[in-house]
Amino acid sequence: MDTPLTTIAVVGLGTMGTGIAEVLARAGREVIGIDVSEAAARQAVASLENSTARAVRRERITEQERSDILSRFRTFSDVRAAADAELVIEVVPETYEIKQQVFRELDAVVSPTAILATGTNALSVTRLAAESQHPERVLGLHFFNPAPAMKLVEVVSSVLTAPPAVETVTRLARELGKEPVAVGDRPGFVADGLLFGYLNQAAAMYEANYASREDIDAAMKLGCGLPMGPLALLDLIGIDTARTVLEAMYSASHDRLHAPAPVLGQLSEAGLTGRKSGRGFYTYDAPGGQDVVPDALTPAASAGAVTGRDVNSVGVAGSGTMASGIAEVFAKAGYAVVLAARSQEKADTAKARIAKSLGRSVSKGRLTEEARDETLARITPAGSLDSFADVDLAVEAVAEDLEVKRELFAALDKVCKPGAVLATTTSSLPVVAVARVTSRPEDVIGMHFFNPAPAMKLVEVVRTVLTADDVHATVREVCVKVRKHPVDCGDRAGFIVNALLFPYLNNAIKMVEEHYATLDDIDAAMKLGGGYPMGPFELLDVVGLDVSLAIEKVLHSEFRDPGLAPAPLLEHLVAAGCLGRKTGRGFREYARR
Repeated sequence: MDTPLTTIAVVGLGTMGTGIAEVLARAGREVIGIDVSEAAARQAVASLENSTARAVRRERITEQERSDILSRFRTFSDVRAAADAELVIEVVPETYEIKQQVFRELDAVVSPTAILATGTNALSVTRLAAESQHPERVLGLHFFNPAPAMKLVEVVSSVLTAPPAVETVTRLARELGKEPVAVGDRPGFVADGLLFGYLNQAAAMYEANYASREDIDAAMKLGCGLPMGPLALLDLIGIDTARTVLEAMYSASHDRLHAPAPVLGQLSEAGLTGRKSGRGFYTYDAPGGQDVVPDALTPAASAGAVTGRDVNSVGVAGSGTMASGIAEVFAKAGYAVVLAARSQEKADTAKARIAKSLGRSVSKGRLTEEARDETLARITPAGSLDSFADVDLAVEAVAEDLEVKRELFAALDKVCKPGAVLATTTSSLPVVAVARVTSRPEDVIGMHFFNPAPAMKLVEVVRTVLTADDVHATVREVCVKVRKHPVDCGDRAGFIVNALLFPYLNNAIKMVEEHYATLDDIDAAMKLGGGYPMGPFELLDVVGLDVSLAIEKVLHSEFRDPGLAPAPLLEHLVAAGCLGRKTGRGFREYARR
């Protein structure tokens, strides 16, 4: 098992198998591609021809290098072609029956020292290994799609796998330019184990008509910096594949968050499996296509929509980073802004923070000095809410404490003129709870900006059961005017982003608690395998562990799902005062500034 892997067979030439074959051929390996479908084999060759031709045009490889790569890839329809391979990677359909049949056939063909790798992301490597004559040589080698681009490879050991086999394929992964992460055998491993729970919750959110598919996807892309929204990603992965992965995860965890959302089964049974069928959560231009086309669920043009109220002046209550950022956003867009804090000194300090932020934009060439001065001139700092008497929209951005917010809204109710829209920026508290302390709950709405407000494009627009239609229309119109992307959602814990993000973060903590993977491996897996801008533990330390715990508690309290209970490790760290970057220690330690 410690011999160099120069000849490698890939069994199954679908999208993933073809991608793996390309990675291997480009890295100088002799690649034997095997598929019972001659059409699939031809398509794999054509795909490699096309990708290498593009590489030549982009001057990434020479024509001679292209010729060498193509010559190293040969295709066959019988597994007997793998007889001389030192490593065989199977990426056939995700069922035990098919994979076990492939392993039985390979056992009869390959050398006893050859390594057999399964590309599964859902099935038990141990169960597959137990069917082999040489279980010690069986392991998991989980590439991510598209294989040529994605850096992560999960190397999966069962209790039967021999360490030399793991060392050999780990070395190969590095030679291929990949980042190998060693994990144990459980459904989903690290990346998919975290990813598919999140995707499942997004599907359930859509199924419950809580938010539209477009708003769910936009919220996670703009609010979390993800490369794709969850429903679009399910279409890319294949809804039937996702359902299979979730079924395997649920059978192992019995966590209701892993129980496949019924809509996944309905779509799968109807043959609406995503891009490959031309229709899933979205409709595509053709089977296998990637361009979304309008369908019956595509939002209609806004002709005839409710007209919003006129907004010329805005009041922002608060003196922290979020309040300053929101005031800056409105002032940049041309609104007259009153920035009210508990004292004139705090209000002046908040305006100074805005001046500093605008100054950075000037130094980076994003803003002219004239525009900076005009923006600052639109902001009036005030030490009392009495200054909100004439504003058309009042936005609170004070501490995330329900009693503090209720007290503030009671004051706004007395101060603000009739017809003024009253908005809360809460990220987890019930909007209706603050609306009910006013005499005009129909004028109250949630307007959840993301931090930092000047940079983040998303605003979650949260209607309560009492919010008036024209108030909702007003806030959506204002969002567009300040160059933000509004998404609609109802008044329930977490709204869209936090309701999907924090269970994923909580599950990452549980992985560490169970000693399944390390902080570094989990962070690397989600960045390299999922395209996330930050790993879950990096993000938790930035957000603040106390803030994260508070949101988890709100979600658990509202939905009463045991799977949403905060991980004990999170509670212990908060109790110890380890809150993340702001205290110098959270999941990791940081140098004090």
